[in-house]
Amino acid sequence: MRTFIGIDFSRELKNKIYELQQELKKHAIKGRWKHIDNFHLTLKFLDEITLAQKAQIDEAMKKLCIDRSPFNLEINKLGIFNGKDSIRVLWLGVAGDIQQLQALQKEIDNALVPIGFEPEKRNYKPHVTIGQDIIFDCSFEQIRNMTEDIGFGTNRVNEIFLFKSEQVQYKRIYTKISRYDFRNNE
Repeated sequence: MRTFIGIDFSRELKNKIYELQQELKKHAIKGRWKHIDNFHLTLKFLDEITLAQKAQIDEAMKKLCIDRSPFNLEINKLGIFNGKDSIRVLWLGVAGDIQQLQALQKEIDNALVPIGFEPEKRNYKPHVTIGQDIIFDCSFEQIRNMTEDIGFGTNRVNEIFLFKSEQVQYKRIYTKISRYDFRNNE
């Protein structure tokens, strides 16, 4: 099964992201838009894993989360990863307790090495994908200016999840298959 470790968001935050996404769609000529239930923050993409690896991942993540304290994240500015002829990825950036987020991502990377997963070679750039292969009817700068004052409030992170990613009727569906609670609630 194809999997990744990530942070899920509250329904309230997902609704706010969805509202912004609907506004952006009005200016899109084409694109693929993420479903509201698929908004998340990826910490580690694992790709295909076996059931034996899942058990090892569960054990490693539970151990890693025992002493972890909750932290706050905010979803903020609109950004892009450019493609050749379109915006390859349209995303929202992350602010708040970034040092804790980056430390968590690095610890996950390191905890999974003994199970056979290579550490990420690129620098971690936390973002929430809201669309892919987007072409707007105006410049991205104009789109960014329209969304300059967006604010989604604070999202408390006190758990992470192992998600299964599958293709169902030509759509990507993310399902939480394991939950790892932060145990140090200070």
